[in-house]
Amino acid sequence: MNDSKEVDIESNSLSASNVGSPNPRLGLSEVFIDPIVQKRVISKFDKFMMPQMALLMVIAYLDRSNIGNAKTFGFEKGLGLTGNQFGNISTLFYPTYVVFEIPWVMAVKRFGANTILAVAMVGWSVTTLGTGFVKNYHQAIAMRLLLGAFEGALFPSLAFVISNVYSREQQAKRIAVLYGASALSGAFGGLIAYAIQLMGTRSGLSAWRWLFIIEGCISIVIGFLILLTLPRNSTKAWFLNAEERALMSARIQRDATTKGEDKFSWKYVRMAILDPVVWIASIALFCATTPLFGFGTFLPTIIVGLGYNSLQANYLSIPVYIFACLVLCFIAWISDKLKKRALVVMMVPIPVLIGYAIVIGSDNHGAGLFAMFLVAAGVYPFNTLIVTWVSNNLQNEHVRSVGIPLLVSIANMSGLASSQIYPSKDKPRYIMGNSVSFGMEAVALISSGLMYLVIRRRNAKRAEMIVNGELSETDFKYIL
Repeated sequence: MNDSKEVDIESNSLSASNVGSPNPRLGLSEVFIDPIVQKRVISKFDKFMMPQMALLMVIAYLDRSNIGNAKTFGFEKGLGLTGNQFGNISTLFYPTYVVFEIPWVMAVKRFGANTILAVAMVGWSVTTLGTGFVKNYHQAIAMRLLLGAFEGALFPSLAFVISNVYSREQQAKRIAVLYGASALSGAFGGLIAYAIQLMGTRSGLSAWRWLFIIEGCISIVIGFLILLTLPRNSTKAWFLNAEERALMSARIQRDATTKGEDKFSWKYVRMAILDPVVWIASIALFCATTPLFGFGTFLPTIIVGLGYNSLQANYLSIPVYIFACLVLCFIAWISDKLKKRALVVMMVPIPVLIGYAIVIGSDNHGAGLFAMFLVAAGVYPFNTLIVTWVSNNLQNEHVRSVGIPLLVSIANMSGLASSQIYPSKDKPRYIMGNSVSFGMEAVALISSGLMYLVIRRRNAKRAEMIVNGELSETDFKYIL
């Protein structure tokens, strides 16, 4: 992921230590960045930080969605669940997940990504391990509430760190790494579940219990390791030398010059909370995340509903997730290459809509499985690009530290719905769940179009103000 040809378009060819003439309008000095050093720095973050972020996402989504695999081989029977109790257990992951997202991101900004994410990961890993020993419905609910509280730290914190390290034109591929890792976790989850299901009962514990125990133990070890290996922040990464740290500090100074002061002010919180783009994007992401979460949690269940047995469902989910990851990487690369968000965002929901239309309208097994590939090709890219698009259009890290988790937390409230739309009584075809997912994706598409109109209007107003001498060309420009 080395951007050999990508140079921040706001950079110039002087060194980070050089300071140009004062900007007469702002009364501040312009900061210039050496593109050669910058390219080396970006390469280091790609090499040392992004793989760790991908691993964290894989582990988190394994620990979150393994309940879907466990369901196919005995979780409900083992706990004596009745009615929609399984759906309730799935749902109650999200209230604490949403509530804790903004506090976790603010803690990352204050104390560093490595410390906070290590604490969060060990917490959710111990919770996953504990789920392997629950005895009843209420204990399972308690574990899911704790899991949500700890996992709320992960995605918005990683997206926040990415927004502070990479330029706006470089972020889609890196956000795609996070969503791609969540897709790959589905493939790994299916593979692990398949192997553990074959293992059967051991030491008096059912196979579904071993699924939580084994994954929890692995996660605990990784949680302790990232305290040492994950960078604290963009300027204090252990793999940067003094010159490279100075460059990252200079970038922050440059952004303070063109996008607002570096010192925290409550006005930045208000900017994030009152920004209509954040709220429109939140509606889009909320709607798109409903099918995404439903897909991630219930894909094995949906495949069983297509006429396959539980063992087949676990291994048939693997190629679906791999395909999703490949398509996601391609679409993110296209978006960064074209330096366009809106055009690509409004195209990717189309295969999702086609896929759900097929699975709603046909009971053919082959057609249904093909439809799952279409859905996978769209749900991950759409969410990736919406998060990137919003991050690109928030002016500095203070605004992003509130705007990104606010966006993600609102979107994640959809988990309350997505975990309820595939009740067991709707088997085998789960028409209601697939229909709701179809409708929500359609609303997401419409909302993304509204985002485009609002941002285009902002840029038109900016251009008018430049002509009138009220702004300069260096002032913040919104990305379409």
